[in-house]
Amino acid sequence: MTRILGLLTIWLALAATPGTAQSLADSNAQLFRELQSVRGVSGPAIERIQQIFARSRVLGQGNPAITRHAMTREECNSRAGGNALAAYADKRFEKICGAKYMAPLYDPRTERPDDAKACIDQFEYPDIPCSYPVVWVKAKEAAEICAAEGKRLCDAHEWEGACAGALEPPDYRFDLARGQSDSGAVNRMRAAHNARYQSSASWSYGPAFRTGVCAQDSVKSPTCPGGGFGNCGSNTYPTGSFNGCTSPLKVYDINGNTAEHMNLPLAPDQMASAGSTRLGVTEMKGSWFIWDKYRAHPDWCRWRAPFWHGARVMSPSSHENYHLGFRCCKTLD
Repeated sequence: MTRILGLLTIWLALAATPGTAQSLADSNAQLFRELQSVRGVSGPAIERIQQIFARSRVLGQGNPAITRHAMTREECNSRAGGNALAAYADKRFEKICGAKYMAPLYDPRTERPDDAKACIDQFEYPDIPCSYPVVWVKAKEAAEICAAEGKRLCDAHEWEGACAGALEPPDYRFDLARGQSDSGAVNRMRAAHNARYQSSASWSYGPAFRTGVCAQDSVKSPTCPGGGFGNCGSNTYPTGSFNGCTSPLKVYDINGNTAEHMNLPLAPDQMASAGSTRLGVTEMKGSWFIWDKYRAHPDWCRWRAPFWHGARVMSPSSHENYHLGFRCCKTLD
């Protein structure tokens, strides 16, 4: 308990820094300090993460000059009883996953948490309760950041299982992808997948879409009709602000806050969950911070999207924007 209170003191000091007075570099420096002080990310891993961030002019928690977050970190912490770090700590999960703020991926119908072969971040990166999600991140950068921490980008079916509350076996119809372009393969595979799961559509919090449950009652910047770092604020909420926005596997903000990069394999040797670092194509999962007001597309747990801004995950030109983040998975030994 003494250690948690000490971490909370550090967290509150860092969180109290006025966001509007910070440059992106200042904001990122604060982020790196929190990764070390709260989650214990090692020095060498932090150095590698800093290098990834340094290659980008936009990677971070949003453009500080224009972003107007929908809730302060202090308000989020208050919602968690004044100590978000302790409120969201789970010693059993930490023992299973070997890391803080991760949840085991398993099927409760036939398995227990200890049977999990993989874990997923409970919160959008940086995977710290009551922090703002990292956005303006390319899929390639997301994969590299996860790898720096000894984790990996999740496969689509893992994210879907985390959302729906049961990890099911991979159902990728690789036979439909053979001989196709990437976009053609995605369109054929997603049609088969969505048809299979449409009748059992659910959201992380229940069987029907609801407003007021997740971090999705924010607004776009008035200057943001389309995109652009200078025009679009990442008007997100702190992660974990809505404790009812959780899946049965205790994964938060899967609906709302930011959409998330995941890996969609088009062949067996592109599955991150099977050890691939080659990876497949980008799949943008979930929904983002305006969903209570504007639902641009379906966002039920196992729904797979068209080939939007499609690219290979490890392409230097993979997509980035103001409401797109990520979370990591971890294969267990």
